[in-house]
Amino acid sequence: MKILAAEGNMNERMDTVLRRFRSRLSAYPPGMCPLVLYRSLLQISMNQSCGKCVPCRDGLLEADRLMRRIIEGEGNSATMQELYDLCVMIRKTSDCAVGTAAADLVLESMREFADEYESHIRDRRCMENTSQTIPCRTLCPAHVDVPGYIALIGRKDFAGAVNLIRDKNPFPTACAMVCEHPCEEKCRRMIIDDPVNIRGLKKYAVDMAPADELPAPEANVPTGKKIAVVGAGPAGLTAAWFLGLMGHRVVVFEEHEKPGGMLRYGIPAYRLPRERLDSDIRGILSAGDIELRCNTRIGKDISFEEIRQKYDAVYLGLGAQIGNRIPMGNIKVENVIPASDFLRDVEEGHPMDLEGKRVVLIGGGNVAMDAARTAIRLGALTTHVLARRRFRALSNELESAMQEGVRFRTLLAFQKIETDKETNELRAVWMQPMIAKGFDKEGMITTEPSSAPPQRFKCDVLILCVGQHTDTGHFAAAGIPVSKGRIKADEACMIEGWDGVFAGGDCVTGPATAIKAIAAGQAAAYNIDEYLGYHHKIKCDIQIPPAVSVDHIPTARAEIAELDPFERKENFDEVEVPMTPEEAMREAGRCLRCDHFGCGSMVGGCY
Repeated sequence: MKILAAEGNMNERMDTVLRRFRSRLSAYPPGMCPLVLYRSLLQISMNQSCGKCVPCRDGLLEADRLMRRIIEGEGNSATMQELYDLCVMIRKTSDCAVGTAAADLVLESMREFADEYESHIRDRRCMENTSQTIPCRTLCPAHVDVPGYIALIGRKDFAGAVNLIRDKNPFPTACAMVCEHPCEEKCRRMIIDDPVNIRGLKKYAVDMAPADELPAPEANVPTGKKIAVVGAGPAGLTAAWFLGLMGHRVVVFEEHEKPGGMLRYGIPAYRLPRERLDSDIRGILSAGDIELRCNTRIGKDISFEEIRQKYDAVYLGLGAQIGNRIPMGNIKVENVIPASDFLRDVEEGHPMDLEGKRVVLIGGGNVAMDAARTAIRLGALTTHVLARRRFRALSNELESAMQEGVRFRTLLAFQKIETDKETNELRAVWMQPMIAKGFDKEGMITTEPSSAPPQRFKCDVLILCVGQHTDTGHFAAAGIPVSKGRIKADEACMIEGWDGVFAGGDCVTGPATAIKAIAAGQAAAYNIDEYLGYHHKIKCDIQIPPAVSVDHIPTARAEIAELDPFERKENFDEVEVPMTPEEAMREAGRCLRCDHFGCGSMVGGCY
């Protein structure tokens, strides 16, 4: 019994060590040398080796030595060749997967980071002057000063926190409610316990200091330049905000009745209440000289050529608002609708009647979750979400949908629809079971049909959540380069051959997150300003509190709660419950202030 107890205790201790290791690996900071990471992974494999076969036992040890020489600038081309030949040999002759996988790991690093290897050999250093950057700030597409505004929240300076966010992102409220918070992915707090609830703290700040109740930063003196922005979504309005603060006159053209783009017409009100979205938009429109013209469609109410003639620069910040469809042959049937149309109809006040109906949704992303939870609120009898691969939606969105009664199935591909022969009404959808085959270049599971028979799902309404695209027809007709439904623009948002015309956001990248569209609008604004011959800086005189070292004692993360599922699914009211003041202050105190401690190549931080 004692031996068994000791073994169990050892397993528990090893599990604890492995959990800590996974946390440290998850918090691996951006800006570090990739070869160092690959060598660390190689050393893990070395520790897993049983030592019975020579290629694994001795070969991996030699591979580690060669990698160390290269990293420290002591290697040459012969060292590279020796490492390559050694790993090929290990992969071919190792008795088990430990040696094979470890060799593949090194070969992968040589393939994916060939330029880094070359730099270590030629220049005796990393390709870039790498240093540990602030993970949250680096991983935020808009590069918001996260530690700074968390410190301000900790001092209860909520107005200062919101204004510091708006220095990079004029949608603090919208992002506090719907952002996928990539800033939390490598939070160094994970080395101790769990990442700081950055989105939750941002939400608490905008609850305390609404964006439209704060004065916009002082705009620069008027430049006399006029800029047209096409699209009043996150990309377009972000560009308008920064251009307005720079002193330019901005006119925003929007085809819908209200601004907001997919934030308004693609995200349900229970996630982003419209008054909260309007708070951000009112704040944006107060910055400088910005005019909003809704119900204005390019190509119908005004031509693109006319806009080019009247304005000094043009920014195309259109969203991907047209839902993709699935080929169904010549069959035409009602109640088959793209999710984007379904959600827009709800926003515009004429939702589909789903009372007592069976609803099936095809797709596995966040849009599918939004549409499924909306269907529940419209009275659907049953709601099934069917996906060809795994679900790509955020885990909390999946959990919330499941709590509200949504059912999920994976590894099912659309085959056909079934209609009533007399009325042509939708009766069912047939799905072909699939099996996982492997992974593609992006790490997504690839599938192929299984030998199992097709499955029939009864449904009265079929909602397609299989992607969206931008209506680029008028711009393509005008000569703007378009490829696969996307406008071709470079990283500076410039379009080759079109002087003074810029593009960014979903119309360039395809459907992406709101914060990525915001980052595109920010980049476009600064590049347009440079194009016009200026180099404006937006004033931000907010004083960030000095960093104070905190106790590194494990502390529970304050989570954002939601209303009871049986209560929230009956309406479109906001589902999230705000943090209490005590929770917010404690959560702000968990921030390790990586902008000051342990970052950067210079004393005092990463700036």
